[in-house]
Amino acid sequence: MTLWHVIILAIVQGLAELLPVSSSAHVIVAAELMHENMSTPNNALLLVLLHTGTMFAVIVYFWRRWAAEIFESWETFWRTVKLLFVSTLLSGLVFLPIDKLVEHVLSRGGQHADIEALFNKLNWIAPALAAAGVLIIYAGLCEARRPESEVEKSTARRGIRWPDAIVMGILQGIAIPFRGFSRSGVTISGGLLTGGERNEIEWYSFAMVVVLTPLAIAWELRRVYKTAHVAGYGVHWSPVLTPGIIGMIFSFLAGLLALKWLSRWLENGKWHWFGIYCLAAAIAVGYLYHLGY
Repeated sequence: MTLWHVIILAIVQGLAELLPVSSSAHVIVAAELMHENMSTPNNALLLVLLHTGTMFAVIVYFWRRWAAEIFESWETFWRTVKLLFVSTLLSGLVFLPIDKLVEHVLSRGGQHADIEALFNKLNWIAPALAAAGVLIIYAGLCEARRPESEVEKSTARRGIRWPDAIVMGILQGIAIPFRGFSRSGVTISGGLLTGGERNEIEWYSFAMVVVLTPLAIAWELRRVYKTAHVAGYGVHWSPVLTPGIIGMIFSFLAGLLALKWLSRWLENGKWHWFGIYCLAAAIAVGYLYHLGY
């Protein structure tokens, strides 16, 4: 993959990662249009490194809010750690059986297939985008129809509750293997459906991303090493990591812009518009698949 391709994918990743429109779906479609296969181990690792750039954008953007929400006291910090641990644990418990099931489906014919093989399958991405779009629209409309008394109560700080953490963790686990089923889209939607306050659900959703991203990097590093070991050659990390590090810088900058957009739309009650976009994107991806991409 050329450096220019990496930069283009990084900008797409950064803009779409922190909006609830599935960055992976957009990156994969952009890669397909450039005739790049994101299901290879090196490109799958590149995708995770681009996620890392946006993870740092999340940390920079939310740091002050986290300092106020999480680090105000030891009790609050410890409670948040427990909530994030349970959310991440549930994500893993949900993801692993789905991972095995999908790999079993993909391995029909006797040849083993990793779940990363989905990374370039537009016929899987289109319905995942549509499903995310429906959930986002439903959550946005449900929040808009809340009685004014409940809305006023939700503006008062109530903190992340266990139902929020549980639902968001489960939805994140479902979203992990399916490119197009936006993690931020479904987790924030889940939090809104449990009655969460917009700002708190937003920062908690991205805190979950920060916790999960290092695990995803380790997963992909393991996959690169395993693939090289099976093929009988050594891993040359420089050509794998160097483009990813450059891409991280661009995805970081684009991610900061996307976060400002997301926060503004979420606060102004325009959440359902992201769902409408996902439905339109699902139609576009389905058409590209029809054309042979």
